[in-house]
Amino acid sequence: MLKSDYFDRPAFETIRPRVQRAPFVFNSPHSGRDYPKRFVDQTRLDELSIRQSEDAFVDELFGRAPNFGAPLLRAHFPRAYLDVNREPYELDPVMFEGQLPDNYNTMSPRVAAGLGTIAKIVAEKKPIYRTKLSLADAHMRIEGIYKPYHAALQNLLSQTLENFGIAVLIDCHSMPNLDKRGNASAPDIVLGDRFGSTCHPMIADLTDTLFTTAGLKVARNRPYAGGFTTKTYGKPGNNVHALQIEIGRHLYMNEVTLEKSANFAHMQQLTHQLISLLVRLDLREFIDQPRAAE
Repeated sequence: MLKSDYFDRPAFETIRPRVQRAPFVFNSPHSGRDYPKRFVDQTRLDELSIRQSEDAFVDELFGRAPNFGAPLLRAHFPRAYLDVNREPYELDPVMFEGQLPDNYNTMSPRVAAGLGTIAKIVAEKKPIYRTKLSLADAHMRIEGIYKPYHAALQNLLSQTLENFGIAVLIDCHSMPNLDKRGNASAPDIVLGDRFGSTCHPMIADLTDTLFTTAGLKVARNRPYAGGFTTKTYGKPGNNVHALQIEIGRHLYMNEVTLEKSANFAHMQQLTHQLISLLVRLDLREFIDQPRAAE
């Protein structure tokens, strides 16, 4: 067994309100910036390059969710180290010593792109590792961090569903500027609900309206329709809804230096307005009642 890279500190945390007052759960899985020394020693990248995969500061943008009565789950581990928005064992076999078990997903488009559960590259296709990893390393990260993270998320949603009869997951992310080639119609915000299958349209519509009213360009499901987390947990027929929100990093930070811009406070205020609107929704009419036996 390989000792956990986070044996002496939490890999993630749940920030709960004193009293949960709304059936919403906020999740920031890619904003972690605690880089373990062993991982840093494994990489061939400098300190700034390795951080290019971060959804930097997204946990801060949505950080007041508990103040509005909704829990926030956030990662401390970085996305370049472990991506919990993938299947548990979605891995590239060329990255590892020895042969991967047959039940691992080694053929997905995400693996082919170098962006599996344990990524091979960061932005601009820069390779992360100096040498191949051991299977024990993958096992430590996935069994010791990935699975507990999803257990914590499932627990939050289950408790919310039990208390309110409905639960809504807001999966919070950021994205690179899509307007790099002068595409004036490129969106600032992308909302993903797997083309209407994971979330009641009113939740997505309200989110769309808030950002649009603020002067931002909003797209639905293109180029991001919602990842593993949205697809896995968003089951409206079971009264669990999931919406992925991608916020353009150019709106609040310098994408090269990874420093907050002067507009950060404005975007933070805007996300707080969104949270405030969402938690005030009366979702009782959208609760699917069990069908009577025929």
